[in-house]
Amino acid sequence: MTLRIVRFLMVSAVALATGAALLSGQAAMAASKISHGSSLHGDLKYPKGFKNFDYVNPDAPKGGTVRLSATGNYDSLNPFILKGVSAAGLGLMYDSLMSSSSDEASSSYAHLAESVEIPDDLSWVTYTLDKRARWHDGSPITVDDVIFSFETIKSKGHPFYRHYYKSIAKAEKAGERQVKFSFSGDLNRELPHITSQLPIFSKAWYSKHDFEKTTLVPPMGSGPYRIKELDAGRSITYERVKDYWGKDLGVNKGQYNFDIIRYDYYRDETVGLEAFKSREYDFHQENTAKVWATGFKSEALLTGLFKKEEVRNESPTGMQALAFNTRREIFKDPRVRHALSFAFDFEWANKNLFYGQYTRTKSYFSNSELASSGLPDEAELKYLDPLRGKIPEEIFSKEYTVPVNDKKGSLRQNLRTAKKILADAGWSIKSGKLTNAAGQTFKMEILLVNPAFERIMLPMIKNMKRLGIEAKLRVVDTAQYQNRMNSFDFDAVVASFRQSLSPGNEQRDFWSSENAMVDGSRNIIGINDPAVDELIEKIIAAPDRAELVAATRALDRVLLWGHYVVPQWHMQNFRLAFWDRFGQPATKPKYSVGFFNWWIDPKKDATLDALMGRTR
Repeated sequence: MTLRIVRFLMVSAVALATGAALLSGQAAMAASKISHGSSLHGDLKYPKGFKNFDYVNPDAPKGGTVRLSATGNYDSLNPFILKGVSAAGLGLMYDSLMSSSSDEASSSYAHLAESVEIPDDLSWVTYTLDKRARWHDGSPITVDDVIFSFETIKSKGHPFYRHYYKSIAKAEKAGERQVKFSFSGDLNRELPHITSQLPIFSKAWYSKHDFEKTTLVPPMGSGPYRIKELDAGRSITYERVKDYWGKDLGVNKGQYNFDIIRYDYYRDETVGLEAFKSREYDFHQENTAKVWATGFKSEALLTGLFKKEEVRNESPTGMQALAFNTRREIFKDPRVRHALSFAFDFEWANKNLFYGQYTRTKSYFSNSELASSGLPDEAELKYLDPLRGKIPEEIFSKEYTVPVNDKKGSLRQNLRTAKKILADAGWSIKSGKLTNAAGQTFKMEILLVNPAFERIMLPMIKNMKRLGIEAKLRVVDTAQYQNRMNSFDFDAVVASFRQSLSPGNEQRDFWSSENAMVDGSRNIIGINDPAVDELIEKIIAAPDRAELVAATRALDRVLLWGHYVVPQWHMQNFRLAFWDRFGQPATKPKYSVGFFNWWIDPKKDATLDALMGRTR
């Protein structure tokens, strides 16, 4: 009861009636619903007690060893902190309160929690833990573990978690198996959903180990796999927990079928690909067009020993781009950033490097209904009109486009345009070097971790040289790259900003002012714009799907016209290569590869071994 209501109650009978009415309204707002799942916008696809997701085979056989690959190295088994490089596959060890479906945009279902209670006013959420839930040592997972996980990850975890869970005010025990999370701030429909994704770790285990330190001591888990063995920086092996408490839950049935999963580390992706073709590991997802077109050629592919498949998906592809660090003085002016986009020749790269496989990206939410296009419609203007004078005026009158080099002479004309924009921004060529009024020459470094991008960036560097810009590439190892990214020690990088079908709190980490100077945040660009902040909050508070789409498109436009990046490309297929020893479900998930829904087919496996002269 608020202080205001108390005062009303103390004044008169009329005030009492008013207070009663207010209390009645408050009670109505506090009405809640208990369910086996939750959805941000819309109904749940799967009913209470469902046996399995549609995209799995509930009768898939268990067994066998699968080998996967990772690049670089690792020095930590704690993926929840900023320090260190964590090993691949650690997510296999942990359960969350609920698990997401890969054929719905924004739904989650009972996992550690057997049910979820959400009030109409979305001010809190309560989870009832499944009494069967157990850690790998057989001890029960408790409310205290959940509260400890929340409080620890929010106060000591990676900056991403601290800001992702910022609006969760507290967690408290509400019963023997009930934990209640209370929210702060304005309406945020995503909070119950993101709370359900909280990774849960053992309070007892961390009472004996320092959460904030990197470690190679295998932590206590509760998920379908545990660490079996590791060779620090070179490999890590997981074994399926045969008495895993949640193996028959609807969210798990038909998944996690391999007995052993081993990740081997390779120095770079070229070495890794050669290892795949020699059957040093079993499954490979390829992201490079040239490699996909030419790199897999071998006798094993021709004879069908391993297969290549392109699998259509409905996943938002987000934005892959050359991203500028606007904390650097030379990139503070959006005109400069815009000018550099004219030096990227996508059409040449797509034809000569990518075998025509890619589509040019023109949105931060590409391959989804969230992407803006044309001029803003009435629904978007509701969010954009109040920001007039604070955002680029072009948003209201011009369609966002990217430079195109589709005919002879286009590149020359685009570089002329870039030169004019740079001149307007105070830069001119003197003695062959782009120079500003203070006599500073334009120098920049593009930081890379993947050598495959050298062939893509070098032509752009050549074009920038024609503008008088001295640009160079620097390729570093994984650890150095991560350290430099965490401290924003770069001029420009090739970055990917992945998006979901239901944007929400993660947009703060990508673009918000409060994260611009937080080490390790995903606001690598350093965006510090009140208009962007306001639109992020509108997205978070969107009351329904239509409003979410409109607010997201509005944000997309503001980001695009900020010229923070040079958009690159995207594709709408997963490129998968795998040795022919697997069975797959008949139905594919819409929004993921779904590799852990596969299983080893004994007949295929035996045939493959025989053809390759291997014995078991």
